[in-house]
Amino acid sequence: MKCGRTLRHRSPLGEKGQSGILENMASRADFLQCTEHRIRFVYTPKHCSWLNQVEIWFGILSRRLLKRGSFPSIKALNQRIQAFIAFFNETLAKPFRWTYIGKPLLV
Repeated sequence: MKCGRTLRHRSPLGEKGQSGILENMASRADFLQCTEHRIRFVYTPKHCSWLNQVEIWFGILSRRLLKRGSFPSIKALNQRIQAFIAFFNETLAKPFRWTYIGKPLLV
C-alpha cells in the first residue's frame, strides 16, 4: 500500500480482513509507520507510559489553578496558566517518583 493513498474510496480505512488499511496487519503497520502522517501511534505498556507523568502534572494544574478559577477571557486564562507554569517550574518542580516495581499488572 502506498503511503500517499488518497480518499478515493468510500472509507479510507476499508474493511477489516477485506480491503484498505484494515485489510491485514502489514497494511496497518505500513499506514501507521508512514512519515507523511501528522499523527504517529506508538504503543507502550501502561506501566511505563510517559503519559502517567503528564496526567499527574495536569492534575496538579487542575487542582491548584483551574478547579475554582474564574477567568474573564481566554487571554486571561492563558496568562494565568503561563504564570502558573513559571511559578511551578521555579518553586515546586521536582522529578516524579517512579513507583512501578517491575511486576506485571493484574487486571
